[in-house]
Amino acid sequence: MKEEVRGLYAAVILSIAVIFATNWLFPKKATVAQKTATPSVEATLSTKDETSSASVSETPLSIQDAINSDKRIKIANDALDGSIRLKGARFDELYLSKYKQTLDEDSADVQLLAPTKTAAPYYAEFGWISTDNSLKLPNNNTLWQIKGGDLTPQTPVILEWNNGQGINFVRKISVDDNYVFAIEQMVENNSGKDITLYPYGLINRYYDDANSTTSVVHEGLAGVMDDTLKEVKFKDLDKKKKEFKTEGGWAGFSDRYWFTALILNNNQENLVKFAKTGDKTYQADFVGQPVSVTAGTVGSYSTRFFAGAKEIKLLDKYTRQLNIPKFDLAVDFGWYYFLTKPFFYILDFLYHFIGNMGWAILLFAALLRAAMFPVANKSYESMSKMKKVQPKMQELQEKYKSDKVKLQQEMMNLYRKEKINPASGCLPMLIQIPIFFSLYKVLNIAIEIRHAPFIGWIKDLSAPDPLTISTWSHIPLPAFIDIGVWPIVMGLTMYIQQKLNPKPTNKDQARMFALMPLIFMFMLGHFASGLVIYWTLSNVLSIIQQKAIMRKVGV
Repeated sequence: MKEEVRGLYAAVILSIAVIFATNWLFPKKATVAQKTATPSVEATLSTKDETSSASVSETPLSIQDAINSDKRIKIANDALDGSIRLKGARFDELYLSKYKQTLDEDSADVQLLAPTKTAAPYYAEFGWISTDNSLKLPNNNTLWQIKGGDLTPQTPVILEWNNGQGINFVRKISVDDNYVFAIEQMVENNSGKDITLYPYGLINRYYDDANSTTSVVHEGLAGVMDDTLKEVKFKDLDKKKKEFKTEGGWAGFSDRYWFTALILNNNQENLVKFAKTGDKTYQADFVGQPVSVTAGTVGSYSTRFFAGAKEIKLLDKYTRQLNIPKFDLAVDFGWYYFLTKPFFYILDFLYHFIGNMGWAILLFAALLRAAMFPVANKSYESMSKMKKVQPKMQELQEKYKSDKVKLQQEMMNLYRKEKINPASGCLPMLIQIPIFFSLYKVLNIAIEIRHAPFIGWIKDLSAPDPLTISTWSHIPLPAFIDIGVWPIVMGLTMYIQQKLNPKPTNKDQARMFALMPLIFMFMLGHFASGLVIYWTLSNVLSIIQQKAIMRKVGV
């Protein structure tokens, strides 16, 4: 590497290329398990009236009309608000009361779950299935009898239903202070004969944009099977379902900031399936090991259901306290997990120390520059020396322009004489790639940065700068060139930094690198404003450090 400028821009180019190409070039393959004799969920449940896409294609009901059409159990804690439909004991109305849909003051809470026959149904169910078709089991149309009032962290609810064949089904539902529900199912067998049941759980969802999900943050079905993360895009299920056998783990639907998950039993094997169940409906479900209930005894099975926000520290807490394998991987940390997650914790610490995420990002940039100071110092010193001897290099190029071998020999002699290491710019480049990519991921995945304000017009550091050229000039512009103020400032700092670097000796390369600040200004202009602010300060600190080294060297 002859010039530091090549290293700097190569780092950014490669980082952005990795961001947009990773999931296309290296798609993650889900391992499909062998077929099993366990009864399937969709083959046993009578859910055609509820889960088929036909109900969605009709004129959808409003959320309120759908809720009012059924008896319900109220859910309330500090993080959730909603209800469970008493018919079928279905979790189908849930709002995240700590998060708003938009930045508007009167914005509604984020809605996670929604009833069937509305515009976008999204719900979860639990129960039993059996290979004995004569056995009456509770299903999505079963009207349970309730004991208790609202479902709160202090007051669980008990549901009961008798099948008329001497079997009583009891279900205890509880919720913690955040996003985890516990479902304990009991079967009182007074039928006079032994029975065998299989516990199941399912999450069913209508999703309209299956082919337009981003490749930067995984949105689709996800889970941890036998300690390995599996991610499946919606479109991957168009032709074939995915099945897994696993002891423990979790499985569900992942969005950018929210997700739902069936938390599996760690002590026995579960069959997990991801499938497309209708025109635009998808399902994640599991079937557990059989529960044998002899006559006159009680059988039971317990499971958990997560429905909420991807709060990283809370997911880590659940991983420890509830022994959920790799629950934090519901957050798409990407390839650089070893950097992305620590970066989040550093930013979160700085945020709680300063009180503003924007200033935390700037302080983080300063700390990173301080950590890289010794490496950057050597790089800038070598680069300054190269700039100082550039006239001599041009003389050599002119003198030996017809003898490339001799030119290379003389240039290496010049480097040795001036004590210049032309490859010194490579290490900063290699460091920049994972840092850029990891910080980009943090700003795109961390819900703690969603809607986090900075100063002035920056109200959401996870979104692009809203004060675009068309906003203040009132001139309509194509989306690609309509960028905000911060990207323009960042482009200016890149231009200044480029002027401090040695010019490429090749005229064509010189012209290309001269355009780089402009190109990256428009490219990064549509990235999260927090990333642009970080890159701007990083450039400013680099300029200060580089100028100091140049003075020391005498350039």
